[in-house]
This record gives sequence, C-alpha cells and structure tokens, in this order.
Amino acid sequence: MLSIEEAKSRLETAGQSHVLQFCTELSAEERNALLEEISQLKPEELIEHCRAAAEAASRHSSADGRLDARMKPVPPEFIGSVSKSDKETLKTWGDEGLLQISQDKVAVLLLAGGQGTRLGVPYPKGMYSVGLPSGKTLYQIQAERIQKVQELANVKHGCKCTVPWYIMTSEFTLGPTEKFFKDHQYFGLCPSNVVMFEQRMIPAVGFDGKIILEKKNKIAMAPDGNGGLYRALVDNKILEDMERRSVEYLHVYCVDNILVKMADPVFIGFCVNKGADCGAKVVDKAYPAEPVGVVCRVDGVYQVIEYSEIQPETAELRGPGGELLFSAGNICNHFFTRGFLKEVAEKFESQLKQHVAIKKVPFVDGEGNLVKPTKPNGIKMEKFVFDVFQFSKKFVAFEVLREEEFSPLKNADGAPLDTPTTARRSLLAQHYRWALTAGGNFLDEQDKPIPPKHSVTQNEDPPAICEISPLISYFGEGLEKLLNQKNLKSPFLLDENEAKNLVQTT
Repeated sequence: MLSIEEAKSRLETAGQSHVLQFCTELSAEERNALLEEISQLKPEELIEHCRAAAEAASRHSSADGRLDARMKPVPPEFIGSVSKSDKETLKTWGDEGLLQISQDKVAVLLLAGGQGTRLGVPYPKGMYSVGLPSGKTLYQIQAERIQKVQELANVKHGCKCTVPWYIMTSEFTLGPTEKFFKDHQYFGLCPSNVVMFEQRMIPAVGFDGKIILEKKNKIAMAPDGNGGLYRALVDNKILEDMERRSVEYLHVYCVDNILVKMADPVFIGFCVNKGADCGAKVVDKAYPAEPVGVVCRVDGVYQVIEYSEIQPETAELRGPGGELLFSAGNICNHFFTRGFLKEVAEKFESQLKQHVAIKKVPFVDGEGNLVKPTKPNGIKMEKFVFDVFQFSKKFVAFEVLREEEFSPLKNADGAPLDTPTTARRSLLAQHYRWALTAGGNFLDEQDKPIPPKHSVTQNEDPPAICEISPLISYFGEGLEKLLNQKNLKSPFLLDENEAKNLVQTT
C-alpha cells in the first residue's frame, strides 16, 4: 500500500491533491481504504482521464448530427436473417454451431457490471425475478440454457462438452454475484466452469476536471462501461484461461435480456460459416425514433450509432420497399473470435472512444458535508463493447425476431417499456407459442378450453400462462412428444417433474 507521502506525490503530479484534504480527520482504517483506492490510480492515466472527461463534456453539450451524411446501412451480403432464410440454411448453421460447441470451442461471456438501480433494487440485475410461475431469476434461466445447449451438442455428437461461462462483474456486483451462485450451487453448473472477474473502476470527475469525493475517505468511482471488457480480459488473464480451455468463439451478451439464447448454435454457426471475426445480432427497429443504437457503416467502417446521434430525418429514411434504411437495431448480443478479442485487447483498447455520461454524483463539500446534487455535476466516462466493430476484418450482422430474442429488463414497473412485466410477458408469450405449435390445448380453471391466440403483444398477457423450463427445451424443440393433443391447465409449468408425468401418461 502507498504511504501518505507517496499518495500526496502521486496526486500532486496529477493535479488532484484535494483528494487528501480530509486525511487528518480519518481513522487508520478509513485512511488505509483511501490509500488503497489511490494506489490503483496511475498518475499518467489519471491526468489523461480527467483531461479527457472535461473536454468530452464540453463537446457533449454541443453534439450535432454530422455523422448522418456519412452513414450507410450494412450491405445485404453481410447480413444473415432468421426470418428470411429457409429451414435448410438455418439447420446448416445450427448444426455447425452445435459441432463447435461439441468440440469445447464455444464459451459465453456475460456483461454484468451494472446494478439494478433503475429497477429500484440494491442488488445485481441477474438476481432479479420478474415473477414467473417458477420464480426463477435471470441468472438461473441463463444457467439452465447453458446446460441445455450442452446437452443438445452432447446428444447430437455423442460427447460430453462444456460451455464455460465468463461473467464480468464490477466492484458493486462481484461479491453479491459470487454469493448468489454459491448459495444456489451454481444452478447445476460445474463451479470451475463459471469464471467471474472484475472490470476496472474509474473516478467520476467534476466539470472542472477534478476528481469527486463521495465521502471524506472515498473517491466517487464507476465501472468503465461494458467496453471495459477488453482491459479486464488482460488484467484478469481471462484470454489465457480461454486459450487453456481451447475456446475459439465467444458469445457476448448483456445480463438484462430475458430471451437471450446462450451460445446460440444458429448464430455461432452463421458467423463461423461466414469466416467472421466479429458479429452482431440485430432486430428490426420497431419505429424510426426507437431509442436503440443502429448498426451501420460510417466512412466504410462498421459501428453502432446511438439513437441520440441520428437526426430524425435520417431515422425516417426508407428503402425502395418502404423498409427503414437504418433498421438494424443493436441489442448487445455479439460474436467474437478469441483471436479478435486478443488483438483488440493488445493493440486497439487504448483507441476506443470514450462516451460521456453527465450524472448527479453525491459529493462532500469543502467542509466535509455530504451533498446530494439536484442537477448534474459530474462526468462518468464509459467505453462500449460494440466500439470494436471498427477493427474487424470480417464483420457480419444477424437479424433475429424481437419477439423471440429481445426483451430487456431496464426499468421498474410503471415505466412504459422494458419492465419486469414486459419481460415476463415476453417469455410467457414465447412459451405459449411453443406449446401451441407442439399441439397443446389449454384449459382454464373450470377445465373449459381457452381459444388459441397465436399473436400476443408485450402489452397483454397470453390467453394461458405457460412456462417451459430451459432444461426441457432450448428453442421450442422436443415439445411435440410431450404436449401434442394434451390438455394443459393454465397456469402450466413444464419442468422436469411435469415432463416425467406427461411421458408416463402418453
């Protein structure tokens, strides 16, 4: 640990000596905690960070739409599509993906550094239950999908494969996440195949370029965005772990999408088939002004343009068939080769764009009093995981159906979109469709038939409540032998016990 003198010297070099202004008032324990934080800050990086934050904030306030004229949609030949491909093509891609999974070449990487603040809970989002009949959390659903895709590969290829699960956490989420997994026996996964690591924390900075103190002995820190992944892969030797396990392909995703297909064989197979080093799943934008980023090209380079950076008239542009020209909505669901991640981490990480978030950051004033600001007073800098698309030698996009693959959980109930209710409805509607397709018939509590409805929106519950465990079916496969011509009483929960009962009554 640094001595007081070493800390003073380091901070003076960076022009941040105010960080120690309350040092004489601190207990030994408090002082050591502050010195430990300071020891993580390299003077040259701190100088650059504070300078860049102040500069970026001034640019942020005067941002305009100059990117619009340089934007081009992704060329059709670099886009795969679930809805526009025939069954044989989709099967070819799926078979390729399962082959790679069976050879232990595929891993999933979860971006889980954020807290559930907007959800109104003090714990990580992955621990959240949206109110399914089973009571399962996002973490459990995802863990069971990994088990199922391993099983599908094992059955097809007569092997026993492993899909490692890398989980990037932050200072805020690592401890609770580790405890949650241990308390739940890793949801049936082998603990050695669940690898948690921590992304870097960086200081929040005031508009004057000075580090903000949130307590007398604590710097206001924030995770460096999901683009902090590339630095964290190096800091935590994760790339070496992947190489040791012979992992070649990574499926990277955000924790809050309840419909995410873990190590999706079709997506993996498509990307491998195309020889891609980088790929992104996209959904058709629901409407021109939808607040999602757009995957496109700018000056010939692939990137994601945030919705706030696109002028309304550009968002409204349409192609010859009336479709939106810039329709490829980013859902933070990506494919990377390990070689590409290694190249980014070693060569390009320092070139990633810093994105500005102007926030209300609680701070202590010159008298040591805690102040909760009523208007934004601080700058948090973030890097985004998708900003590496520009370095790809072979980028592809893969268009999927929103109702099957994208329903994020971001806001508490009461908000119009992306709430526990909309997430729950999305999953239950998907499972209801699967059951109907498999030939199931639903009954109400009085054993009266419930008329089927094949199209259900996020604004309504499906006519019958049906939840299907990921351990039973990954994407609707294998259900006909269980459900065909069966009367299913709503609410219906198809788990392993119910599956055994159905087999016995067949």
